[in-house]
Amino acid sequence: MPIVAGIDSSTQSCTVELRDAGDGALLGTGRAPHPVTHPPLSEQDPAAWWRALATALALACRDAGVRPGSIDAVSVTAQCHGLVALDAAGQVLRPAKLWNDTTSASQAASLVARYGARNWVRATGLTPTAALTVTKLAWLAEHEPGNLRRLTTVLVPHDWLTYRLTGERVTDRSDASGTGYYAAFENRWRTDLLTELVSPNVDWDAAVPRVLGPAEPAGRVLPEVAAELGLRPGVLVGPGGGDQHLGAVGLGLRTGDVAYSLGTSGVVLSVSADPVFDSTGWVDGVADATGGYLPLVCTLNSTKVTDTFARLLGVDVGTLGHLALAADPAQARPTLVAYLDGERSPDLPNAQGVMAGLTTASTREGLALSVFESVIFGLVRGHQAIDAAGVPTPGEVVAVGGGARSLAYRQVLADVLGRPVITRDAPEVSARGACVQGAAVLSGSDIKDVRDAWRPPLAAIVTPRPGDSAALMERYLLLAEQVRADNG
Repeated sequence: MPIVAGIDSSTQSCTVELRDAGDGALLGTGRAPHPVTHPPLSEQDPAAWWRALATALALACRDAGVRPGSIDAVSVTAQCHGLVALDAAGQVLRPAKLWNDTTSASQAASLVARYGARNWVRATGLTPTAALTVTKLAWLAEHEPGNLRRLTTVLVPHDWLTYRLTGERVTDRSDASGTGYYAAFENRWRTDLLTELVSPNVDWDAAVPRVLGPAEPAGRVLPEVAAELGLRPGVLVGPGGGDQHLGAVGLGLRTGDVAYSLGTSGVVLSVSADPVFDSTGWVDGVADATGGYLPLVCTLNSTKVTDTFARLLGVDVGTLGHLALAADPAQARPTLVAYLDGERSPDLPNAQGVMAGLTTASTREGLALSVFESVIFGLVRGHQAIDAAGVPTPGEVVAVGGGARSLAYRQVLADVLGRPVITRDAPEVSARGACVQGAAVLSGSDIKDVRDAWRPPLAAIVTPRPGDSAALMERYLLLAEQVRADNG
């Protein structure tokens, strides 16, 4: 039985799934934590990712009752956008700046002002925010020019882990398209933008990795790495991809479906055969991991909002969910705009959370419900932007991520959308998607065929309750606009 390992190196942890490469059956799972980070300065040492990978792989093998030497193919997915800068010897120059590091907000504003938001969208499908790699490079040029002079390779997190496995400096379309200097619709790097807007003193053409196809092998595991991890030398390694992109593959997402990912970040995304250019700056017109496109909107404040308010109310998150579900949806309650650590969509890196409508009649239940609504309203606003960008989403609404385990999140999402919300039996969709890719690489198959064959079964469905969600959403939008004006 051939075995594939799917590695998901997220902001918080590394998860490894082992699956049967033939039918996708789950064999074992392992997980190891990453160092905790908080915006505005959110950095991690890539060496910590490697240690977590080794631990999670060993735990997955133990869970499956197999030895690492039984694995035939490996594929890596990871948090998007971060900056991993290497010197000429291939050594990491400094801790990696993560997607949720907002210290490059001023550089993002400068890049947009200098080149123009519409020009950025036409060139790359994106408007630079502090999340994107291009802004972190601009930060490096301004604050650490010595490190910029030593830089010879620019990678994002999944690229670096693939590099550690294979020694190859490669990436894929999905993660490349989230850097802010790759035109997925033209399949080419826009290193001219880096030269013009970041620094003319770096050989950017040599610094960027080679972009692989959806099921093109990145290489094989190096002998010394195989010995370290207990793998067979020469194990095949897939091209990898961004976590949301391979998560969509693991979920079996098809054209017309829309997914709400509730985790460290909040993401709403859909699938499109055609590139998407949103001049409003809300929708990232990135590539997907199958050869198409994955228009998405990402928010900075997702499950940490419910974590924070559970702490403030002195309860656990599960109890907060029970309180929210116990609230009468028809009763008045506060409105929360939960920009607790700034926000990415809309681009307000220095904003803070605001609550309105508190009275002596306010209840813990109503407050709890407003907290869940604040996260969902922000994502539904992104969903509306995707629809407005010309991407129809009449298909399934699928909730994924850690927050999707909460009935409160799923119920509020169904209430606000007025549509059923489903979950699928795939608790680790990104690791599962990496396994799909690994199996496609191993067998030489089209990744879409493996995706469809492995589509996880329906787990649960939630239908909307009666209520006036439209009025609540309008009140949220008015308060959010006030926050934007105060931070404009």
